[in-house]
Amino acid sequence: MTELDKKFIKIAIESAREAQKNSLENGIANVYSKNNQIFFQLPDGTITQRVPKEYQSTADTIKGLK
Repeated sequence: MTELDKKFIKIAIESAREAQKNSLENGIANVYSKNNQIFFQLPDGTITQRVPKEYQSTADTIKGLK
């Protein structure tokens, strides 16, 4: 990996962390996937697999598409 590649990766990681921080500060949960399992990081810092009420209608729609 070149130094330029490392710089791009560093910028991408920093940008993602800043976006995650901004989302939580604005009351929006961050959504992650690990081993095909969905996790939500809520604005209060809680990590859960329970779909937040704000996302429930979207989750119901996605289930209906399967």
